[in-house]
Amino acid sequence: MADMTTRADRERLVEEADQGDHLCLAFADDAEQRRVATAYVLGGLERGERVMYFADGRAPEQVLGWLREAGADPAPALERGQLVVTTADDSYLAVGPFDPDAMVATLHREVADSLAAGYTGFRVSGEMGWALRDVPGADRLGEYETKVNEVFAGGPASAICQYDARRFDADALAAFDGRHPGAVAPEPLYSSGLLRLAPSFRAGRRALRVVGDVDYQSAAALAAALETAMGWPGDITVDMSGLDFIDLAGVRALVQTAERLPEGRRMHIVELTPMLRHVMHVVGWDRIPALTVNAGEGAE
Repeated sequence: MADMTTRADRERLVEEADQGDHLCLAFADDAEQRRVATAYVLGGLERGERVMYFADGRAPEQVLGWLREAGADPAPALERGQLVVTTADDSYLAVGPFDPDAMVATLHREVADSLAAGYTGFRVSGEMGWALRDVPGADRLGEYETKVNEVFAGGPASAICQYDARRFDADALAAFDGRHPGAVAPEPLYSSGLLRLAPSFRAGRRALRVVGDVDYQSAAALAAALETAMGWPGDITVDMSGLDFIDLAGVRALVQTAERLPEGRRMHIVELTPMLRHVMHVVGWDRIPALTVNAGEGAE
């Protein structure tokens, strides 16, 4: 079956984040952001790394509240300087226009200072919503995301850049994601030894990614995941690039969901193998008005 740990779309679980990583987090709900940010910060503290968090849509105290509600007291780490939670406005945006080169140099110094202070490394996470405001230099964010790779590649540091998919348009989100070597995998809706169903982002748009085998035993799990996807805005994209096998029960789950979509919405099944695409064509299920099936062109 498809490898569930080496993902074609570069996704990694936040718990797998390690030194040398520069990951993009595209999130579409507050709970997902909180889950990832909390796990990433606490993971760094537990590993003896120095951690910086730049809040934007959240107040620093709210971020610290996430840590407390997860059962951790951030006060000792704050007092010894291992943890810094601030805002972009109070840090790198306070000194003038956003300058990618100056920010890269600052991060290099933070890494060196962290190691000199005896920490095992440095990790940083920032909420990138500030770039949507009228901030001088915000148009250079893409340039920064490319240049900052040199800070983390092979070094004792890591970063997660947070992009709210409800605020960034799909094209911008896809462009920023593409400048990161990796991406944070959303929490699966379903996971077993043979099948993994998880939200993902494809070309900047939310999708349901299917990895493994869908048979009569797991078709109900696929139907439940599709039900969740029906609650997402816009069309539903089902990414089948990791699919190895799907039987008639699984296909029926797809078709029945497409038939229930309200007028104006469609389901796009993308990256389906030519053989499975042919099967759907033979039985006529690809001629349902609300359903499109392709072998890699993507949803339009």
